[in-house]
Amino acid sequence: MTTTLNDLAQACGDGFPMPPTANNGAVFEEPWQAHAFAMTLQLHEKGVFTWPQWADALTREIRAGQTRGEADDGSLYYTHWLNALEQLVIERQLGTPDEIHDLEHAWADAAERTPHGQPIVLNAE
Repeated sequence: MTTTLNDLAQACGDGFPMPPTANNGAVFEEPWQAHAFAMTLQLHEKGVFTWPQWADALTREIRAGQTRGEADDGSLYYTHWLNALEQLVIERQLGTPDEIHDLEHAWADAAERTPHGQPIVLNAE
Protein backbone atom coordinates (compact mmCIF):
# COMPACT_ATOMS: atom_id res chain seq x y z
CA MET A 1 0.00 0.00 0.00
CA THR A 2 1.38 3.39 -0.99
CA THR A 3 0.27 6.33 1.08
CA THR A 4 0.90 9.85 -0.14
CA LEU A 5 0.26 13.23 1.42
CA ASN A 6 -2.79 13.51 -0.83
CA ASP A 7 -4.06 10.17 0.55
CA LEU A 8 -3.56 11.50 4.08
CA ALA A 9 -5.32 14.75 3.26
CA GLN A 10 -8.32 12.85 1.92
CA ALA A 11 -8.41 10.58 4.98
CA CYS A 12 -8.15 13.53 7.36
CA GLY A 13 -10.71 15.72 5.67
CA ASP A 14 -10.35 19.46 5.25
CA GLY A 15 -8.27 19.91 8.40
CA PHE A 16 -4.99 18.47 7.07
CA PRO A 17 -2.33 21.12 6.42
CA MET A 18 -0.27 20.33 3.32
CA PRO A 19 3.38 21.35 2.84
CA PRO A 20 3.93 24.16 0.34
CA THR A 21 6.04 21.88 -1.88
CA ALA A 22 3.42 19.13 -2.17
CA ASN A 23 2.17 20.39 -5.53
CA ASN A 24 5.57 20.45 -7.26
CA GLY A 25 6.47 16.86 -6.38
CA ALA A 26 9.35 17.69 -4.01
CA VAL A 27 7.78 16.40 -0.82
CA PHE A 28 10.92 15.62 1.22
CA GLU A 29 14.05 17.74 1.25
CA GLU A 30 15.92 15.65 3.87
CA PRO A 31 15.93 11.92 4.71
CA TRP A 32 14.73 12.57 8.29
CA GLN A 33 11.52 14.06 6.85
CA ALA A 34 10.75 10.83 5.00
CA HIS A 35 11.55 8.85 8.15
CA ALA A 36 9.15 10.96 10.22
CA PHE A 37 6.49 10.46 7.55
CA ALA A 38 7.05 6.69 7.57
CA MET A 39 6.92 6.51 11.37
CA THR A 40 3.63 8.40 11.30
CA LEU A 41 2.18 5.90 8.82
CA GLN A 42 3.34 2.96 10.94
CA LEU A 43 1.88 4.36 14.16
CA HIS A 44 -1.43 5.03 12.40
CA GLU A 45 -1.49 1.51 10.95
CA LYS A 46 -0.91 0.14 14.48
CA GLY A 47 -3.96 2.09 15.68
CA VAL A 48 -2.09 4.61 17.83
CA PHE A 49 -4.13 7.48 16.35
CA THR A 50 -6.66 8.18 13.62
CA TRP A 51 -5.95 10.47 10.69
CA PRO A 52 -8.26 13.18 12.06
CA GLN A 53 -6.37 13.00 15.39
CA TRP A 54 -3.11 13.32 13.47
CA ALA A 55 -4.40 16.31 11.47
CA ASP A 56 -5.47 17.98 14.71
CA ALA A 57 -2.05 17.40 16.31
CA LEU A 58 -0.21 18.77 13.27
CA THR A 59 -2.52 21.77 13.04
CA ARG A 60 -1.98 22.53 16.74
CA GLU A 61 1.79 22.39 16.29
CA ILE A 62 1.74 24.65 13.22
CA ARG A 63 -0.47 27.16 15.05
CA ALA A 64 1.84 27.04 18.07
CA GLY A 65 4.75 27.84 15.76
CA GLN A 66 2.84 30.79 14.33
CA THR A 67 2.12 32.01 17.87
CA ARG A 68 5.85 31.76 18.66
CA GLY A 69 6.53 33.95 15.63
CA GLU A 70 8.24 31.24 13.58
CA ALA A 71 8.51 31.59 9.82
CA ASP A 72 5.15 30.81 8.24
CA ASP A 73 6.54 29.98 4.81
CA GLY A 74 6.45 26.19 5.00
CA SER A 75 10.16 25.83 5.70
CA LEU A 76 9.41 24.36 9.13
CA TYR A 77 6.60 22.03 7.98
CA TYR A 78 8.42 18.80 8.80
CA THR A 79 9.84 20.23 12.01
CA HIS A 80 6.22 20.81 13.02
CA TRP A 81 5.41 17.31 11.73
CA LEU A 82 8.08 15.75 13.94
CA ASN A 83 7.05 17.82 16.97
CA ALA A 84 3.42 16.75 16.49
CA LEU A 85 4.51 13.12 16.21
CA GLU A 86 6.58 13.36 19.39
CA GLN A 87 3.62 14.93 21.22
CA LEU A 88 1.33 12.09 20.15
CA VAL A 89 3.90 9.51 21.27
CA ILE A 90 4.03 11.22 24.67
CA GLU A 91 0.24 11.67 24.92
CA ARG A 92 -0.32 8.00 24.06
CA GLN A 93 2.32 7.05 26.66
CA LEU A 94 4.52 5.27 24.12
CA GLY A 95 7.52 7.21 25.34
CA THR A 96 8.57 10.07 27.57
CA PRO A 97 10.33 13.27 26.54
CA ASP A 98 13.52 11.95 28.17
CA GLU A 99 13.30 8.65 26.27
CA ILE A 100 12.80 10.49 22.98
CA HIS A 101 15.76 12.75 23.76
CA ASP A 102 17.96 9.79 24.70
CA LEU A 103 17.07 7.88 21.51
CA GLU A 104 17.72 10.95 19.37
CA HIS A 105 21.21 11.25 20.82
CA ALA A 106 21.88 7.51 20.67
CA TRP A 107 21.07 7.51 16.94
CA ALA A 108 23.21 10.60 16.34
CA ASP A 109 26.13 8.98 18.17
CA ALA A 110 25.68 5.72 16.26
CA ALA A 111 25.57 7.59 12.94
CA GLU A 112 28.72 9.51 13.81
CA ARG A 113 30.74 6.36 14.52
CA THR A 114 29.42 4.40 11.52
CA PRO A 115 31.63 4.38 8.41
CA HIS A 116 30.07 5.88 5.29
CA GLY A 117 28.09 3.34 3.32
CA GLN A 118 27.57 1.00 6.26
CA PRO A 119 24.26 0.46 8.05
CA ILE A 120 23.86 2.38 11.29
CA VAL A 121 23.65 0.06 14.28
CA LEU A 122 22.15 1.46 17.45
CA ASN A 123 24.08 0.64 20.64
CA ALA A 124 27.11 -0.58 18.70
CA GLU A 125 30.27 -0.80 20.81
